Amino acid sequence: MRSAEIIRRTAETDIELSLEIEGSGESEIETGVGFLDHMLTLFSRHGRFNLSVSCKGDTYVDDHHSVEDIGIALGQAFKQALSDKRGIVRYGQSLLPMDETLILAAVDLSGRSYLNCDLSLPAEKVGTFDTELVEEFFLGFVRNAECTLHLKKLEGKNTHHIIEGTFKAFARALKQAVSIDPDFADEIPSTKGVL
Repeated sequence: MRSAEIIRRTAETDIELSLEIEGSGESEIETGVGFLDHMLTLFSRHGRFNLSVSCKGDTYVDDHHSVEDIGIALGQAFKQALSDKRGIVRYGQSLLPMDETLILAAVDLSGRSYLNCDLSLPAEKVGTFDTELVEEFFLGFVRNAECTLHLKKLEGKNTHHIIEGTFKAFARALKQAVSIDPDFADEIPSTKGVL
């Protein structure tokens, strides 16, 4: 079973995160940021990843450090769990509709960090959540998972729907990318021989 446990302690956050890639979508999320709890719960469910996240952060300042550091820890967990990436499909994509919203997510577990986050969010806040933190979360993830990730809003007016659709599309694209290709289970999916 591909799994990882990450402990990240800084002056700003104290995070414990565990991940099982071959899961059933079970989650136990307590980040101190309600909207992020919701996003990570549906990420776990749609990716069929078992995910546990506990974060004590300096949310009395704002949610920035907690959101960014959880993205970092989640990226580290996927990198650790995938090890040398032997046998993975490597690429994944999802075109996901959610009411008026349509989101494209595409990922390459390439070993190279790049994020194209083209979401154009209409509102600055969803409840108390600063929507600019969505990009910070994904930056933390890609830099530490060492992957390429494109997120694009094709349609959408409701900011909650756009962000929720993005996390669902991301989960489904990542689920595809990390899955084992039975025809090439002993191979690294690169002509370089390493990812």
